[in-house]
Amino acid sequence: MSRLAMPLAVTLGAALLLGAGPMHPAGSLEAAGWTHAPWHGLEPARFRPLGDGVAVEGVGQGSFVWRKVQGQPACLAWRWRVDAGPPPTDLTRQGGDDRALSIAVGFAGWPPRATAWQRARHAMAQAAAGGHDLPKSVLIYVWGGTGTEPSSFPSPWLHGLGKVRVLRPAHSPHGQWFEQRVNLAADWHAAFGAAAPPLQEIAIGTDTDDTRAPLDARVEAIRFGPCP
Repeated sequence: MSRLAMPLAVTLGAALLLGAGPMHPAGSLEAAGWTHAPWHGLEPARFRPLGDGVAVEGVGQGSFVWRKVQGQPACLAWRWRVDAGPPPTDLTRQGGDDRALSIAVGFAGWPPRATAWQRARHAMAQAAAGGHDLPKSVLIYVWGGTGTEPSSFPSPWLHGLGKVRVLRPAHSPHGQWFEQRVNLAADWHAAFGAAAPPLQEIAIGTDTDDTRAPLDARVEAIRFGPCP
């Protein structure tokens, strides 16, 4: 599958600063501030809002929801659970890299050593994305994978502009909530070797098309604030 135009990210800071937009039915993703977008060529998964998060369901599907965020990176916390999801897959390679959930945080600035080739690839993705202003660097936190991946590794889809951390391997217990907290500023510095740029957006995604696995998962209590 192609994820060239993948929007990126997850919320941070003291507040989510969303622009005014059209009215939407109460209880819809749009009313909750999310935009639902497909992976290219895949049937979209089913997302629904949970107030401070989302639930996602489907079989052999993939898509994501995203929303804008502004501010300087600090700490991001959330809780998540998977009641059904794909088996362990190798997330370091393209193809076969299914995962139950990913939480991607997009940033407004380039990595300090971004090359002309990387910028050109980003420009191609931006052209395909139209009016959606794509982040220039991304941190991706995943429930999925084998658990044997490196502690932080380049996304095989983002041409060196995204780094992945597996927080919960696919074999983690199902039907159980797990609390997570990440230091975005520290993780961006570790990934790219400089001070983190401002935040741009958050995306919550799923991808189960290769294994055709059923999915039932939730992310809740997404919150940002100072690091302890």
